[in-house]
Amino acid sequence: MEAKAQAKFVRIAPRKVRIVMDLIRGKNLGEAITILRFVPKKASGIIEKVLRSAAANAEHNYDMNKDDLYVYKAYADEGPTLKRFMPRALGRATRIRKRTSHITVILREREGD
Repeated sequence: MEAKAQAKFVRIAPRKVRIVMDLIRGKNLGEAITILRFVPKKASGIIEKVLRSAAANAEHNYDMNKDDLYVYKAYADEGPTLKRFMPRALGRATRIRKRTSHITVILREREGD
């Protein structure tokens, strides 16, 4: 059984989110939350919120035991990019891409010990 949570259109580049995602993939729920709490990146707070949401979904919707959960899959897909312009010298302009992410966390229960 799997429990899933998503955060869509998050205003952070997927490349930056994936750096933090790689740290928690495959870890137990408690261990993953502890890791995220001590990672000094903006993405860690966002991922922690999604992780806690997935844990709540597992507990309330599927009657899973919170102690047996682990991060089965965690990935960040690219969302729509906001295009902006910055004025430059001699009347020119440069495009600025403000990227967004769709963050997904899937938890699973560990099979017997």
